Amino acid sequence: MKDTSSGEGLKRELSTGQLSMIAMGMAIGTGLFLGSGLAIGTAGPSVILSYTIGAFIVLLLMGCLAEMTVAYPTSGSFGTIADKFLHPMVGFLVRYSYWIAQVLAIGVEISAIAIYMKYWFPEVPGIVWIIAFAAVLIYVNATSVNAFATFEYWFSMIKVSAIVGFILLGAYVLFGTSGHEGVGAKNLVDNGGFMPFGVKGMWIAVFISLFSFLGTELVAVTAGEAKEPDIAVPKALKATVFRLSGFYVLTMAIMLMIVPWKSAGIEESPFVQVMEILNIPGASGVMNFIVLTAALSAMNGQLYAASRTMYSLSNEKFAPAILSKLNKKGVPTTALAASTTGIVLAATVNALLPGSSYAFMMGISMFGSLFTWLVIFVSHLSFRRKWEKMGGRKLPVRMIGFPYLTIVGGLLLLSLMITAWFTDFKIMLQFGIPWLLFLSIGYFIMKKKNPQKSDDLKNKEAV
Repeated sequence: MKDTSSGEGLKRELSTGQLSMIAMGMAIGTGLFLGSGLAIGTAGPSVILSYTIGAFIVLLLMGCLAEMTVAYPTSGSFGTIADKFLHPMVGFLVRYSYWIAQVLAIGVEISAIAIYMKYWFPEVPGIVWIIAFAAVLIYVNATSVNAFATFEYWFSMIKVSAIVGFILLGAYVLFGTSGHEGVGAKNLVDNGGFMPFGVKGMWIAVFISLFSFLGTELVAVTAGEAKEPDIAVPKALKATVFRLSGFYVLTMAIMLMIVPWKSAGIEESPFVQVMEILNIPGASGVMNFIVLTAALSAMNGQLYAASRTMYSLSNEKFAPAILSKLNKKGVPTTALAASTTGIVLAATVNALLPGSSYAFMMGISMFGSLFTWLVIFVSHLSFRRKWEKMGGRKLPVRMIGFPYLTIVGGLLLLSLMITAWFTDFKIMLQFGIPWLLFLSIGYFIMKKKNPQKSDDLKNKEAV
């Protein structure tokens, strides 16, 4: 059977370097630059452990995803894999859930952009910036995949360079000079100790930290447009995870030794606070520009991910055929247009809840991504067994510690999702559970009304 999910028509133009930078760009967004303030306020200095645990979960996830994506380098990625190795209904649920997650995450980033611009223009309403920046990024995504990748590459390079610079500057302030009072390792144990909110606070912050890592899975989505997916995808995934882990843990440790944890919040990026405390002329403005760049870069990647996921759904006849229509440059512009709804939602929320729009959008956007991650772990358990039974080719990359580490990753993630119910992020499950019920009903209605699609699904179920 022809695999229509492969994304026939999409152009394979993305290099390994571009894939790595795209994944870095997606993950180094407001989750680190702005959301880190929320995590610090929840766990105190023990947020360092929270990010370490979050990085461990992502490392396991990327190991599973790399193995499966090499076998099926498609624009449908984990949705196609869940479809084939679990059940077509699971593939349907995960692709639509991932799509809505990206659509809502676009709203998170654009909400953050409105916050950042207040640094320079406090009197200008946030909705002005939402509309202006959204128009630019929609245009970039509609031009060509190369235009998107070039834009993302350089934006990501700015962010990576800024983080490296931040680490070096912070290390110099902490260990190379004694000219700044109130900074140092003592900030990790003052004001209530290393764990001021106990293990509970540290564990809840693991959940928040995962938002910082969301987007690393985008490498799998880009596989349908990668030049050499067997080589590029696993290499990009590994590089992304190890770089992010180092960046996040180091930046958190340095930040907390310079900024007392009780001062962190989401009204202003903790990175900007560091520059203000160090009193470096103009540095806080430069850092604000960098975190603005981070939000734009992440939003750019999310528009790409959402449009390609919807394109895959349309190719599989799970969405209207018009959504798989490509323009002359191989871009699914109709799917892109459908994926901009998060911008409209963000503009509305920003107008109604200007003081809490970021936290609200972050909460409801997380379900789809974390549900996708959970399905990736479950899919891997089935994938390895069925792949070997089918006599599939020897894969160039395999997840170590199978099946134990796959199970550990899945259980850790599931427990964190359950934890959300007992926190201020309860909205994630309040939104997500009805969403899955709604999709499940839609799936069965679609099967009943489309006999040909139903036959296709039966054939897949028999695989």
